[in-house]
Order: sequence, then C-alpha cells, then structure tokens
Amino acid sequence: MKFILPLVLSSAAAFSPRQGFAPSKTSVLDAVPGSKGTGEGWIDASSPVNTEASLRKTLEKSLEGSDFKKRLSLLGSTGSIGTQTLEIVDACPDNFVVDALSAGNNAKLMAEQVMKYKPKVASLATPEAADELKKLLKDAGCADMPNIVHGEDGILEAATVSTADTVVTGIVGAAGLKPTIEAIKLKKDIALANKETLISGGPVINPLVEEYGVNMVRICFDDRARDVSIDFL
Repeated sequence: MKFILPLVLSSAAAFSPRQGFAPSKTSVLDAVPGSKGTGEGWIDASSPVNTEASLRKTLEKSLEGSDFKKRLSLLGSTGSIGTQTLEIVDACPDNFVVDALSAGNNAKLMAEQVMKYKPKVASLATPEAADELKKLLKDAGCADMPNIVHGEDGILEAATVSTADTVVTGIVGAAGLKPTIEAIKLKKDIALANKETLISGGPVINPLVEEYGVNMVRICFDDRARDVSIDFL
C-alpha cells in the first residue's frame, strides 16, 4: 500500500515511506466554504474542513519538517479507517502515540492493538466483548493493562482521554456525533472520516469548532486507488 499524506495540520508533517517527510508538490487544494479554521469565523454552515485558513496552516506545518509528536484517540480502531491509521502510526513511531482505542466487538484484534500500542483506554461495544478483551490480555500477559470500558460511555471515555490532543473518528453512522462534540469541548482537534457526524450534527458541530478554536479536518482513504490521503495526521 502506498501512503500519500500531502497535507498536514497542527503539529504534523507530510510523509512518504520512501522519501521521508516533505511537502507534496502535486497536491491540488480546493478550499470549500465553512470554518475559517481555529475560530476565525464562518462563511456558511457547511463542513469546517479544507478551508483557506486551515490549508494555510497545513502548508506552514508541512514546511516545519518531521519534528512533531501527536497523541491520538482512535475511534473505530479495528475497522478500515482505524487499521490504516495505525499503519501510519507504525510508519512514524517517533511522531505518534496512541492514548485510546475504541471499536465494536472484535476483541481479538483489539487485544493485538492494545498489546502493540499500549493505550490508556480501550473501549468495546458490549460488556461481553470487554470481558473477552480482559481475558485475552490477561492470557497474553499484558503488563500495561488499559482501562477497559464499553458502550456509549466507553466511547466517550476514549474520545476524551486527557492526554490525547487529536481524535480520529472512524466510527460508522451517527455514533460518532456525541464523542466528537465532547472532544471539541476539550479543545481536541478532530480528524473526521465519518461524514454522518456532520450530516446529522453539522448545526451543532460547526459553532462548537468556532467557539473552541479547534481544527476539524477530513480523512480520506481511497481503497480503489490503494492510496491514503490524510489531511490531518
């Protein structure tokens, strides 16, 4: 799989496994209406991503190079978005820390992720899945046992873990709405792969992005081209 990370926001930089960190020369940036980025004002109530101010910040951070550290809360860690995000974490181990993982009922894959990334919080959908995760980790001799939680409260705990500065939202459907809102209120940046969050909650989300001065940017994984474009990480 080839990774293309042409844009960077916050304290991240453009990365290519073959060439290292460098600004992309081939990306075409099309600003869309919405947030001016980091609370600078609004054009209209559309998705607050890829705006003029955000793209300017992206370019500035891209030019800073690879000396950065981001701490992530990853919602939907066992799905396509989550696993591909973790591939990027693997490619840049000095630049990313995973502080929280949230997923559905795939306790086996979650156990593997916990053993590898050592998050502070691990959340699954049901009590049964959470109990299975505990058993798997115990059997594996996990030395850094996370706080294992479940359900809606578990997702919220993962999204709001105090040490993370960025929440990657790869949850399917409207389930990502409330965690996104609570993360914004804690001034965490949002890397959004879940369009339903804005479809169902745009009138709520957009003013919060402005009020709390966070960046919300999209993540796009193109499986057909087997390319990954992440505007945020």
